[in-house]
Amino acid sequence: MKVLNPLIVLSLLCSSLLLSDEKLDSYISTNKKEQFDYDYKKNEAESSKLRDSWIAPLNLNYGYTKSDPYGSEQTAESAAIRMDQPIFQSGGIYYGIKFAQASKVYANYSIDVVKRKLVKDAISLLMQIKQMNLKISKQNLVIKNSEINLAQKKEDYLNGQLDSGFLNSAIIDRNVVVQALYDIQTNKERLISKFHVISDIDYESAFIPNLKLLTKEQFLSNNIVISLSDSELNKNRYAADVTVAKYLPKVNFVSGYNWSKSNSPFQFGSNEKNYYDFGFKATMPFDINTFRDVESSKISYLKSELMIEDKKREQIAIFEQVMQNIENFEKKKQLSVENLELYEMLLSDTQQLYSAGYKTKYDVELLKNSVEIQKSDINIYEIDKQLELLTLYEMYKDEL
Repeated sequence: MKVLNPLIVLSLLCSSLLLSDEKLDSYISTNKKEQFDYDYKKNEAESSKLRDSWIAPLNLNYGYTKSDPYGSEQTAESAAIRMDQPIFQSGGIYYGIKFAQASKVYANYSIDVVKRKLVKDAISLLMQIKQMNLKISKQNLVIKNSEINLAQKKEDYLNGQLDSGFLNSAIIDRNVVVQALYDIQTNKERLISKFHVISDIDYESAFIPNLKLLTKEQFLSNNIVISLSDSELNKNRYAADVTVAKYLPKVNFVSGYNWSKSNSPFQFGSNEKNYYDFGFKATMPFDINTFRDVESSKISYLKSELMIEDKKREQIAIFEQVMQNIENFEKKKQLSVENLELYEMLLSDTQQLYSAGYKTKYDVELLKNSVEIQKSDINIYEIDKQLELLTLYEMYKDEL
C-alpha cells in the first residue's frame, strides 16, 4: 500500500479528541444498555456456577412411612446427610477453575463486540445525518445554479438567441437536481429513524467525536476481535486440560450421618438409632471414547491457534483498505480545495467585471454558489474519512 500523503497524516493527527473522552453508553438507548447489563450479569453468574461446579452438593434425605399390615399401626422414619466430595482429580479441579475464568473473559469479549458494534452504528448514523445536512445545503446551491441557468436560457430563448431545445434541456436539468434533493431528504429521514431505534438522545444536539489516525501497530495490539480470538484459544486450552483430567484417577472424600426410628406394637417402645460414616474412594474411568474425546478437545484448541492468525490477516486487510479509502477521499478533498481556489479567483475577477458592466448578476451568483458547493464537498469528504476511521475504532478496544 502506498504511504499516506503527509497532509492526511497531519490533518488526522490534529484530531485529538478520541471516543474514549465520551461515555459511549450514552449513544445507545436505556433499554439496550439494560439488556447488555443483564448479559454481563448472566455471564458473571454462569462463570461463578462453572467455577464452583467441582464442589459437590450435600444430599439430605428424609422418609416417613405408616402401615398396618397386621391390623396394627406401624411407623418408620429415616433421615440421612451424605457428602461425596472430590478432593483430587489429577488437576481437573485447578483446570476447571481456570476454564471457568477463561470462559468468563471470552463471554465478556463476545458481549463487548456486540455492544461496540451498536455504539459504532449510532455514531455512524450521526455522522451520516450531519453529512446529509451538508449534502442538502450543497444541493440547494446546485438548484440555485440550475435556476440561474434556466433563467439565462429563458431570456436567450425569448430574445431569439436559442431554440426551444436548449430551454427544454435546462428545465429538465432543474427538475433532476430538485428530485435529487428530495432523495437526499428522504435518505436523511431514514437515517434519523434508524438512529432513534438505537438511541434515546437528540440527534441534533448529540456529540459527534472527531477521530484520529491509528497506526497498524496500535490497531492490532488493541484489537478487540483479536483479543476475542485470544480468549477463545485460552478457553479451549483449559477445556482440553479438563477433558484429559476427566479420564485420570480421582479421589473423593465420602461421609454421612444416618438416623432411623420405628414404632411397632410387636416391639417394646421405639427402635431409634443413628450413626455416621466417612472414608475415601478412588476411581479410574475406562471409556472407549476417551481417546476420541481428548483428541476432539485438542483439535478445537489447535484450530483456535489457526483462527488467530486468520483474524490477524483479516484485521490487517481491513486496516489497509481503510487507509486506502482515506487516501482516496483525501485526493477528492484536495481536488475540491483546488477547485475552490479557482472559483474564488474567478469570482473575484467576475465581480470586478460586473462592476465594470462586462458581466451579469447571474455570472456573479453562479460563481458564489460554486464556491460554497466546493466548501460543502470538502466537509463531506472529511466526514467520509471519519466514517472510514470509525470502522477501525469499532475494533480498537482502548478507545471505543
